[in-house]
Amino acid sequence: MEQQLFQRFAALAYEKAGISIKPGKEALVAARVAKRQRALAIPDAEGYLRYLEEDHSGQELVCFLDVISTHFTSFFREPDHFDTLSDELSQLLVAGQRRLRLWSAASSTGEEPYSMAMTALGVEGAAAADLKILATDISVDTLRQAAEGRYATSRLEPVPEALRRRWFTRHAGSREPDGEIWEASRELKDRVVYRRLNLAEPPFPMSGPLDVVFCRNVLIYFDQPTRQRLLSAIEKLLRPGGLLCIGHTETLSGIDTRLKMQRPSVFRRPAERAP
Repeated sequence: MEQQLFQRFAALAYEKAGISIKPGKEALVAARVAKRQRALAIPDAEGYLRYLEEDHSGQELVCFLDVISTHFTSFFREPDHFDTLSDELSQLLVAGQRRLRLWSAASSTGEEPYSMAMTALGVEGAAAADLKILATDISVDTLRQAAEGRYATSRLEPVPEALRRRWFTRHAGSREPDGEIWEASRELKDRVVYRRLNLAEPPFPMSGPLDVVFCRNVLIYFDQPTRQRLLSAIEKLLRPGGLLCIGHTETLSGIDTRLKMQRPSVFRRPAERAP
């Protein structure tokens, strides 16, 4: 892909979604744009860009952002965060809290929010609590897959056998090359609400307060001003004392925030002082 064309696609991704595409990613952008070219029978990338810019409905922009975004995920990825979540919810329930609100900010195809749900429901008293998990992503297609909650056996490998038996059932009449298809139970699905959300465009429609936010492995795709806006919005949504987990390779260095690091990748909003 020619540099000028690459820069125009990169500028569009940044303007509309805050996604920062660095130089050297020309081949990646070309390969992902080619998916939309094939779908629309447009012969070249420049023609697709014109189509994208002239589509005032905004529908193709959603498709473009879907293919340009990275959606890698897995069940119980970075497992210590789920231990942290379990401990946090246990403490809240022991203290008498019965309304629990969690947010998976970049939910992709659902592995993270379902892992959060399995973890939460494994805490004594959580099943009887008012527990909800908001799961958001910019990609309409991944949200659809997440809501369906169907996964091949290979994708369920990180899920302990006891949890797989408890929360998933074989999806009848459906197989893929890498094994049978398993579907999340209705009880698990009912705890998760999926919504499309662009993390680069705060303020967000939800009001909070949130007890725990997972915003993991997404900050690396944003530049510093976009990170600042996003973290400021998350801080406002967290209840005093609430937790934020980010990816193990990410940092809040350079971010103006009151969030206090508990350990690398785990931050807490300070509790309000009594008057």
